Amino acid sequence: MFNTNPFSFLAETISPIAMQGFIVAMILLIAIGTIIQMINHKNLTYFFSNAKKAKLSATKELGLGEKTSIIAKTTVVDIGTTSELGFGKRRLAHVLGMYGTILFWVSSAVLVFSYTGADKTNSDIWSMLWHLGAILTCLGGYWFWFFLRVDVSAEAHPWYRIIKADLFVLALLACATFGLAWSFTQFNGQIGLSYLFFTLFVAANLVLFGGVYWSKFAHMFYKPGAAIQKNLAEADGSRDNLPPPADAPEQFGLGIKREEPKHY
Repeated sequence: MFNTNPFSFLAETISPIAMQGFIVAMILLIAIGTIIQMINHKNLTYFFSNAKKAKLSATKELGLGEKTSIIAKTTVVDIGTTSELGFGKRRLAHVLGMYGTILFWVSSAVLVFSYTGADKTNSDIWSMLWHLGAILTCLGGYWFWFFLRVDVSAEAHPWYRIIKADLFVLALLACATFGLAWSFTQFNGQIGLSYLFFTLFVAANLVLFGGVYWSKFAHMFYKPGAAIQKNLAEADGSRDNLPPPADAPEQFGLGIKREEPKHY
């Protein structure tokens, strides 16, 4: 199963062009949802306003090499390893889910665009990466959902309490779970179940990418920019001279707000 490309078998009933068009449509949904969210919540306005204030308060002029080094370090260490979460289960679950999702999405695109159709050879490595990415996404996501949701446990709410902020992780988990179920049933010749899980897989993708405006999806784009700006401001001395951003959007860039955890 793991070295089998489920999209290759699907190409026998659905045109590879249609599958490729679906992926392009999902990318457009991400772009449209993110842009609308930025406009409505004024995320870019806040970001550039804060950057302008920081530049005026800087005590040191950073050269191109210094800026490049800070951006590279922030990307590799802070963003790539989610160092802000410290060492612990929450960080490990986040890293598993993050890299699993990246593998899942990238390998999906490669398999659909390069390895579907009668004249295309199968790619064992990309098929294995697709399954591995889905499994890692499930491991990190379910671990987080059932055991590490701090705000839920702190408020003594049940694990199944769902708010708008949970749309992203639940839709992502549905994609990975139904994708694996589709591949498994397809490989074992369970045609009826394979079409059922494929339909659910498609529906989960529509919710995930079509719900960008309402979910934490756009958080993935805002957070790296905020981390880079923060580290540049610390390096040029402007961060120490700025007042707290009292007028900042709730949870910068998210447009959503969870209840603060209460500890008794």
